[in-house]
Amino acid sequence: MHAYPYHTQKACLLFFFSRHSMGDVLLFYVICNEIFWVKLHEMCNLEKEEKTMSYSAEVIDYKGKEAVALTAGKYKAIVAPFLGSNVIRMQDVENGIEIFRYDESLSVEELKKSPEVYGLPTLYLPNRLANGVLKVSDATYHFPLNDPLGNHIHGFLHKREHTLVSATVDGKKAIAKTEYIYDKNDEFFETYPVSFKAEFTFVLSDEGLEYAFTMTNTSDKQMPYGMCNHTTINGPFTKDGDGLDMRLYIPVGEKWELSKSCIPTGDMLVQTNHDRQYLTGSQVPVLHDIDNDVFFAEEGSLDGKPFYGAVATDAATGKRICYEVCKDFKFWVVWNDHGDKGYFCPEPCTWIIDAPNQPIPAEESGYRELAPGESHTVTEKIYTA
Repeated sequence: MHAYPYHTQKACLLFFFSRHSMGDVLLFYVICNEIFWVKLHEMCNLEKEEKTMSYSAEVIDYKGKEAVALTAGKYKAIVAPFLGSNVIRMQDVENGIEIFRYDESLSVEELKKSPEVYGLPTLYLPNRLANGVLKVSDATYHFPLNDPLGNHIHGFLHKREHTLVSATVDGKKAIAKTEYIYDKNDEFFETYPVSFKAEFTFVLSDEGLEYAFTMTNTSDKQMPYGMCNHTTINGPFTKDGDGLDMRLYIPVGEKWELSKSCIPTGDMLVQTNHDRQYLTGSQVPVLHDIDNDVFFAEEGSLDGKPFYGAVATDAATGKRICYEVCKDFKFWVVWNDHGDKGYFCPEPCTWIIDAPNQPIPAEESGYRELAPGESHTVTEKIYTA
């Protein structure tokens, strides 16, 4: 607005007063006074909001290890390169939501003993390989049997110390980037001599956490590509919440039958009432045992819009954790560690359990390979509503 000189403003006011009654002048005064206080209130609220809504990416010392603390509006997150680029904590501080399983009391050494049951761990060659066998188009590899059921489970990427590439802020986005170079320097390379580069990008904003994971085959061999996140959602996820109020919605398709050693038999199961509860959003994901419910992923809807992912809801408050994934994730595995530990895992997977060894078409199992020099990226998003 153009600012007129003081003497001009004064002349205009005198002209107005001379042409109007005292009642009009009083009304004019009341209106101006009201506008003044409304504008002042808006300015104060804006200033307060600007002070409380901060955006930062700070490199911190986490119990002797380098980590990145991200802040964006109501969200906070901690990315731990030392723990396989795990997002070991994510909070919606405004609504009192602790999204991932997190235990402040655990040492780094204790976390490293079981990194797949805290935070947002990324698994390469996920879930089980029957008898530790990995069949690729140009080779067969034999992995150690680290599963009580006689298989290899979850690979090794989530157990390695990764490298922090950068921690930056771009406007209202706090960004952390990490990477891991797998080559002959890794102790596992003698077992699996297929070098690769894994890159992780975490972007925290007012919209939540966006995550991109890229793998590049840096070897001269064919590289099997299968990954998942062993995502640990708190249940309950609020301080005074009750596990009985937890509900889980996942738009799932056909259910896979598993053998006693947790390997797909190739047959599909008829959905039970328990299975249909995922579709209706009435599944209670804790306080009872869920031991590897395995489904084809399907597209559903959320708030009247297409949705591909999972939603955890506190039925008592209506608070929600929304977990969207890209359509490279063709399967869901649901597991809750017997249901008595206050968390559950909706695990999006790009391939079915034991996909490299399954005698079924790749388009059904999700199995794929990356040629030398080839890269592939998957994306996810986690937010509250």
